Amino acid sequence: MFEFKKTGQQQRNRFLLRAIVAGVFALGCFGVLVARFWVLQVDRHEGLAARADSNRIAVVPIPPRRGEIVDRNGEVLARNFLSYTIEVVPGRAGNIDDLLSELTPIVHVSATDQRRFKRRIAEAGKYANVVLRNNLNETEAAWFSAHSFQFPGVELRARWVREYPQGKSAAHVVGYIGRISEPDVAALEESGETGNYRGTDTIGKKGLEKTWETALHGKTGMQEVEVTARGRPVRVLRRIDPVPGANLVLSLDMGLQRVAEEAFKDFRGALVAIEPATGDVLAFVSQPSYDPNLFIDGIDQESWRQLNESLDHPLINRPVFGTYPIGSTYKPFVALAALQLNRRRATDIINDPGYYEFGGQRFRNSGATAYGALDMHRALVVSSDTYFYSLGPEIGINPLHDFMKPFSFGQLTGIDIEGEKRGILPSTEWKRNAYKKREQQRWYAGESISVAVGQGYNAFTLMQLAQATSVLANDGVYMKPHLVRALENTRTKERKLTVSEPSYTIPLRKENLQVVKRALADVTTVGTARQAFVGAPYQTAGKTGTAQVYSLRGSKYRASAVDERLRDHSLFISYAPAANPRIAVAVIVENAGWGGSVAAPIARKVFDYWLLRDQNPASKPLPQGVSAAAQPGGAQ
Repeated sequence: MFEFKKTGQQQRNRFLLRAIVAGVFALGCFGVLVARFWVLQVDRHEGLAARADSNRIAVVPIPPRRGEIVDRNGEVLARNFLSYTIEVVPGRAGNIDDLLSELTPIVHVSATDQRRFKRRIAEAGKYANVVLRNNLNETEAAWFSAHSFQFPGVELRARWVREYPQGKSAAHVVGYIGRISEPDVAALEESGETGNYRGTDTIGKKGLEKTWETALHGKTGMQEVEVTARGRPVRVLRRIDPVPGANLVLSLDMGLQRVAEEAFKDFRGALVAIEPATGDVLAFVSQPSYDPNLFIDGIDQESWRQLNESLDHPLINRPVFGTYPIGSTYKPFVALAALQLNRRRATDIINDPGYYEFGGQRFRNSGATAYGALDMHRALVVSSDTYFYSLGPEIGINPLHDFMKPFSFGQLTGIDIEGEKRGILPSTEWKRNAYKKREQQRWYAGESISVAVGQGYNAFTLMQLAQATSVLANDGVYMKPHLVRALENTRTKERKLTVSEPSYTIPLRKENLQVVKRALADVTTVGTARQAFVGAPYQTAGKTGTAQVYSLRGSKYRASAVDERLRDHSLFISYAPAANPRIAVAVIVENAGWGGSVAAPIARKVFDYWLLRDQNPASKPLPQGVSAAAQPGGAQ
């Protein structure tokens, strides 16, 4: 009996122990579960919720509408239009060749489009949206929509497409946009702008499109879309509208721009016209030009080869990138330097026997003409080289450098377009830095002689020459030159001027300015530019120039004996009206010879249009804010 009770007690103890162990185990498991729930629900809630939302919610960027570019009268130079495109995600579309063969009967895809599409796939990757075909018409878009279920990974989208309605006119000013490249991506990452370009596949590449990219692009918007497990959209949860880019209102007048471009005919060269009182660039010509529309979706190989290999270099923005010796157009500024620095009086008489002798070497006048006794006024009117040869050593290279610098010679003018070169304004310091050999670093007095007539080491852009002419016409007041006159808010239409105050004023004595200005006025009436301005109903002031392309080394120049591209450049600077300048112009015609016979007549056409347009209703500008497309017979 006792043994039976003992055995029963032991069994109960074992059962109780097992129950306790099981209970502890169950509590432990429950504790682990609770701890896991705590981790998931509390500690990692934000991260897991975000991951869940990322599977449920798609964030779709909304690219902003790019700002337009218009001239001072509202004529459109760059605009946007809504276009249908077919875009493909290669990773979801299957075999690309099969896709193209099945899709082509429904929507025409040219061989060029196919080659461009395959190249973009290699650049963008499998899971990026790659444009297959642009600019579908409504019929093509409707036809594809009806068959879109047959093509997984292929979508029809509407997007803003850039257009340049002026074509080649002012192309170097406007520039163009192009597809975002790897260097562009790197630059955006460096500037912290990558997020603002999600959903955007183009960016400014040249001209104002590049310089004013930030203002033109705007701010990218976004919308959060709830999607199913298969990616089908269900509803829009939240939307932030994009902010469109600002419109650029240019200082250019397209009527004047076209007149200047047509005046060049088949010549190569450049022209810049500036309003001295404001710094507005009224015309900006680089000839020959190109059509920026070719670059929007990637230029084809043949068009690129023709542009890139042309001996005329149509892609070079000549006014800011080309550097030239400027010949006798430098003389008015050298004369002003001599007066300001008290190196010579305007009434001092210098004998011109047709040459200037220095160090046993003779520097001859153009054409070996001897002008006899000259004061400063007559030396400018007849463009005596001898008179200005003699000023080189008298002024000295460093004082001349310091005087010319504020006029913008050899400096960046600050114009708001990319690619401006500094050029060369020589000095002893410049030469020490430019040459490695010690014997080449020394400045010789004889080198100042050629510099004083705009030759030698001088190398300036036409933009610098035009700005210097404008500053001279404006009595030394430096208004920063600009192509963008104002930024316009696309919503409120409010405009903000880019330049409103002078940068600085060069302290020039009034009597010295009058000496030079009176001489420049006589240049166009009885001097070297008189033929170009016969019968003009307004008074101009100007200076012709002819610049050597290569050194003659003492031999006589004969245009017919040298290659056409080695002939002298034709230059002319001028402003009008002479008493109250409203426009200043600098012109260079490459390899065209004497400035008075080629460059000056181009300036005359520019002045006739700008100063006499009130007498010609056909040349009047459009009302402010009205585009040419809105006018009968205007650009479409």
